[in-house]
Amino acid sequence: MSRTEDIGRILKVSGPLVVAEGMGTSRMYDVVKVSEKRLVGEIIGIEGDKASIQVYEDTGGIGPGEPVYPTHEPLSVELGPGLVEAIYDGIQRPLSDIAAKTGSFITRGIEIPALPRDKKWNFVPQAKKGQKVTAGDIIGTVAETALIEHRIMVPPGIEGEIVEIGNGSFTVEDTVAVIKTADGKKVNIIMMQRWPVRKPRPYKRKYAPHEILTTGQRIIDTFYPLGKGGTACVPGPFGSGKTVIQHQLAKWADAEVIVYVGCGERGNEMTDVLIEFPELKDPKSGEPMMKRTVLIANTSNMPVAAREASVYTGVTIAEYFRDMGYSVALMADSTSRWAEAMREISGRLEEMPGEEGYPAYLSARIAEFYERAGLVECIGSDERRGALSVIGAVSPPGGDLSDPVVQATLRVVKVFWSLEDTLAYARHFPAISWLRSYSLYTDSVAESVREAIGDKFLADSKEAMRLLQEEDELKEIVRLIGLDALSPKERLIMEATRSIREDFLHQNAFHEIDTYASLQKQAKMLSVVLKYYREAQKALDAGASLDDLLNLKVREKIARARYMREADREKIAEIEEEIVSEIASLKKEISQ
Repeated sequence: MSRTEDIGRILKVSGPLVVAEGMGTSRMYDVVKVSEKRLVGEIIGIEGDKASIQVYEDTGGIGPGEPVYPTHEPLSVELGPGLVEAIYDGIQRPLSDIAAKTGSFITRGIEIPALPRDKKWNFVPQAKKGQKVTAGDIIGTVAETALIEHRIMVPPGIEGEIVEIGNGSFTVEDTVAVIKTADGKKVNIIMMQRWPVRKPRPYKRKYAPHEILTTGQRIIDTFYPLGKGGTACVPGPFGSGKTVIQHQLAKWADAEVIVYVGCGERGNEMTDVLIEFPELKDPKSGEPMMKRTVLIANTSNMPVAAREASVYTGVTIAEYFRDMGYSVALMADSTSRWAEAMREISGRLEEMPGEEGYPAYLSARIAEFYERAGLVECIGSDERRGALSVIGAVSPPGGDLSDPVVQATLRVVKVFWSLEDTLAYARHFPAISWLRSYSLYTDSVAESVREAIGDKFLADSKEAMRLLQEEDELKEIVRLIGLDALSPKERLIMEATRSIREDFLHQNAFHEIDTYASLQKQAKMLSVVLKYYREAQKALDAGASLDDLLNLKVREKIARARYMREADREKIAEIEEEIVSEIASLKKEISQ
């Protein structure tokens, strides 16, 4: 509770920005409660005893002279059992609990703890009495969901000897262990930790990502892979499918925990996630997807300033699961909305604007966020590694890639999946451009791909990309002087690349089978497409007619391979045999 002499007074209110005086005892990034409605705010500027406060709730009706109550604590999140399956707003208020309490939208000033205080969890000790422990050591586990074992860790900054450890049912506030530190103090360990959102959680060391994060999306896994612990950016114009790609990655990425941050997106897009995820089944376990997902919803009709908090809240929760040794994927949709919130607050602070009105520190903030990704050795005496992969969608106006938010993001991320409106208008989804995108992880994850499915897939993907680049050059000729100007071999390249685009790269996110393809299935599908091209090339050399090669019956089977179930993917190899046999009989006809 604030002391009377610490209570500040509002001087002015400008939208989400409140300026208060009498705040001399507060520090930067401290949380304050604004007015008698006790709206949550965060100090973002101090000058003398005046503080500029970013308010994370609607400030309508608040005026000068009203009190501001300091908490003398930074904006923090609660970390512990109860996070998975939860749906939070930008400042970690549980939306389902708020709906149950108020029956409607978030009431201003409402305070509900992020983790349920009355729910009991079965704590299974992993450490023993008398054992020496250090920060990050796992002292026990809780079966949070069917998919996630929540590992209770010694909080950072604490080490010593366990003098007591419990076993059984506890709430997140009950003491589960007592640690005696080197100076003789006894510290009670509870299952919940609080952590400031702007402060990255500690780790021993960071490594370069070397293992592929499979996504089940063919264009990504084959051409532009993401490493576990890597960073990726998905920029694109309105309607090009950014949100669908984020949803696909959240559903099918090979990560043990998913944190999905809906940062300023429309409410109906977040509703899709809330409706779909409980019904979707995890491909590995068959359990509902929500059992490994944390959702943070800060939609476009929620307070603008809270978009910044939602991004930090999401990455802090993701780091916490990374510290347990999990592979975590964070989806931020979209960081442009967060940047727009920064621009609005910066304008109200009357700061010198940077490019296109964005604050001069835009690049630094974006870099700070993405730098929290990584493959790390976790703190603790046991050796364990955790990975946090961050995928951010960017919505530049009109799909302009020279937008400051896109450029600031591209400077720090290693994977660029460029969405093109021309592909989206042609109904080619995912609308990721195979010519403009890139991944700097291709070589570093090649070994993990080789171990999973062998060398052939890597060679095939290089050949397919070479053909797509050749097609781009041939299209220029076709545009200028027509298709008839091409030789049969060049026309075969055009036909083979059409098959790569339509039968392999095109993927229907809403089709029960086509929505996901394992690396093994992708390798077999690409092999079939290229097998047809290679055999047809040989047949052309032997004098076969191009029209006969284009009208082979087996081509329909190549196109339908994407709809084969994962269990039947071995049958895709049979199509290769049919290609060889049909082309062989064609050659036989020529020789006769």
